[in-house]
Amino acid sequence: QVQLVESGGGLVQAGGSLRVSCVASGSISSINTMAWDRQAPGKRREFVASISSGGTTTYADSLKGRFTISRDNAKNTVYLQMNSLKPEDTAVYYCNADLIRSGQYWPQNYWGQGTQVTVSS
Repeated sequence: QVQLVESGGGLVQAGGSLRVSCVASGSISSINTMAWDRQAPGKRREFVASISSGGTTTYADSLKGRFTISRDNAKNTVYLQMNSLKPEDTAVYYCNADLIRSGQYWPQNYWGQGTQVTVSS
């Protein structure tokens, strides 16, 4: 069984910083792309950032310069560093990963349960 577990969310004041983490665990052979999405109250889930196994990153245009995605392949962990946070960044942040389970040969997409980030004004 494979699990993605996010952590590090919380309450922060506008202008502050926060780093959320996501660890993939279980019978994993390899992990390809890891990514973060978010869903604000009453809004659709939206893409935040992604990172390939080789470290190539992609960001939502509106978040470039404030958010940084990184990963530690040895720890099966992806991070999202969020700076200069705004109230509109308030959302549940979800990580997801395209990974190959042990004994299989094709990638599948897995999601975590999310971590709440609240930015107060």
